[in-house]
Amino acid sequence: MMKKPQKKEETAYKINLISIDGDGSFPCPKCGMTISPEDETDENYKILETKVINEELAELVIACGKCRSMIILTGFQGL
Repeated sequence: MMKKPQKKEETAYKINLISIDGDGSFPCPKCGMTISPEDETDENYKILETKVINEELAELVIACGKCRSMIILTGFQGL
């Protein structure tokens, strides 16, 4: 009897933008690639999901363009 290959559970990293100094750029927690809000291409990151509460952005889920790690960005209300 063959076993099914187990699916690797992907870890999502959570980053609070309030804790970031400077222009809002931060390194990917897994591979270290710099992710910048100024980058408008899909090379460094891709937006996967947005969460809006009371017409304000509350959470943004992105994927790193290099390692495809899932990153949850929070802290938009404090910006």
